[in-house]
Amino acid sequence: MNEVVLLSAVVLLVLLFLKVPVFISILGGSILYFVLTPGTNPIVFAQQAVGGSEKISLLAIPFFVGAGVLMNYTGVTKRIMDFTEVLTGRMSGGLAQVNVLLSALMGGLSGSNIADAAMQSKMIVPAMEQKGFSKSFASVVTATSSMITPLIPPGIAMIIYGSIANVSIGKLFISGVGIGTLLTVSLMVLVWVISKKRGYLPIRTGKLDRHQVIKATRPALLPMLLPVIIIGGIRLGVFTATEAGSVAILYALFLGIMYKELRMKDFIQSIKETLTTTSSIMLIVAAATVFSWILTKERIPQQLTEWIVGTVSNKYVFLLIVNVFLLVVGMFIEGNASMIILVPLLAPIAREFGINEIHFAMTYIFNNAIGAISPPMGTLMFVTCGITKCKTKDFIREAVPFYLLLLIVMLLITYVPFFSTVLVDLLY
Repeated sequence: MNEVVLLSAVVLLVLLFLKVPVFISILGGSILYFVLTPGTNPIVFAQQAVGGSEKISLLAIPFFVGAGVLMNYTGVTKRIMDFTEVLTGRMSGGLAQVNVLLSALMGGLSGSNIADAAMQSKMIVPAMEQKGFSKSFASVVTATSSMITPLIPPGIAMIIYGSIANVSIGKLFISGVGIGTLLTVSLMVLVWVISKKRGYLPIRTGKLDRHQVIKATRPALLPMLLPVIIIGGIRLGVFTATEAGSVAILYALFLGIMYKELRMKDFIQSIKETLTTTSSIMLIVAAATVFSWILTKERIPQQLTEWIVGTVSNKYVFLLIVNVFLLVVGMFIEGNASMIILVPLLAPIAREFGINEIHFAMTYIFNNAIGAISPPMGTLMFVTCGITKCKTKDFIREAVPFYLLLLIVMLLITYVPFFSTVLVDLLY
């Protein structure tokens, strides 16, 4: 590897360790390369940064982020929470089960795991503590369940991966339904086991009458139609995955007007939140695109492909190496940044081994999701603990059985392609 590239990578990692903002850390490593490499035109730096954030497919990000924010201001979250209480009210762990299921349902509306974690940390964790759940358990359930969000449509991670690796975003959305369901069911089973052991009680013991069920279910039906509209519209060719974002915005506005809960000041606030969230994502995309160009220019992907294909004997060993590598990387580097840098390196190698592109994509995205709750830099862990005031050491101790479960699910996704591809094969 070129010594300058190696030095740039070291500078990038050092800046990340010093908790410098991700996009500045990546730009710092990239600028060093341009300064130390003779004959490199600095105009290319600007061209790559701007060009990397101009891909049409990335337009879906502000739309879906905006739709998710609007959903929080239209009373949708409360309606879906009431519905999840109906479904899980008699299960051990009561509100903890609501927490997991709400993440699965709201993730299909927001697409942002950080927004999901922040919302549920404010809404559900205090209620869980009042019901006798420990602060650390409530925080871990909230952070871990928020991992579901990037795995189900319209997860931002799938949009970014698809735009980088030139993989159908529509197919990734459909595959995410299977993966998201697998993780949701697994987490609910683990929560049930822990709750049984600790005596965390259900929300209720008796059955609800028909009137109560209808009263809780009816308001949640229209919001939960959004993922169906998105996937159905993409599959039927009514709109593209990018255009689906604008449909989501219009649908969120429609719900806000229908429920009469979206006030003008809320609408303005939702625009501000959308702008700040989208800006943070796009700054990382732009910065990481420059570093990705540097790696490509120095033929790092090609050299890495040749070395791995010549060294590793089969695809199963390769997948194991990738899992371990991504788990370590995820502990230190923000998921979207690592994706833009590493996907151009790893996706071609996966193709060389004949690994299905959708299967590899979901394996990669799931690994990224685990990194978001892993110390020392797990974003979901810090967002959740920052709001709930849970100590990091207590969070990590409580999360041990959840980490073990996630590793088991990761191995299932990695070595049983059925979970990633069955729905795609059925619908396509």
